[in-house]
Amino acid sequence: MHNEVLEAIKQRRSIRHYKPEQITGEELYAVLDAGTYAPTGKNLQDSIIVVIQDKEAIADISRMNAIVFGKPGTDPFFGAPTVLLVMGVKDNPNHVKDASCIMSNLMLAAYAVGLGSCWVNRAKQVFESEEGKVYLRKWGIDENKYEGVGHCVLGYPSRPHPKALPRNEGYIVRV
Repeated sequence: MHNEVLEAIKQRRSIRHYKPEQITGEELYAVLDAGTYAPTGKNLQDSIIVVIQDKEAIADISRMNAIVFGKPGTDPFFGAPTVLLVMGVKDNPNHVKDASCIMSNLMLAAYAVGLGSCWVNRAKQVFESEEGKVYLRKWGIDENKYEGVGHCVLGYPSRPHPKALPRNEGYIVRV
């Protein structure tokens, strides 16, 4: 069966090399809009998506992420010009699952509009740090209410889109 959504799911890959040009507002809106349609437990829709396009902020947050990762001096955001920080409400027992669904929608939408994307972990640790909390306060985000779940980096791929590897044997178990 051929279906555009199913094909996007199969063809989307994590991109780790980006051109420096910023994505368009139309592309950004399409990706963000898709994120807001992700399923959430009890349809609470209480996660937030923080759009970061300021080069200095991205560089600083990438630096903090690299330190948490144990690889200072690297760029875990791969030079992407846009970072979407997805945060969940700490008191919501589904916040990580809800935010993960949002991340998935963001990445699929990015592929659908011709952008590259990659889920970068360590958002929780970065924004629990004192440096990270400074950003949250600057952005008007309650550091006691929200917890980082993931960074979705976006941009135009600077290399050809990689092909999917074959799926592992035993991935599906029928009972």
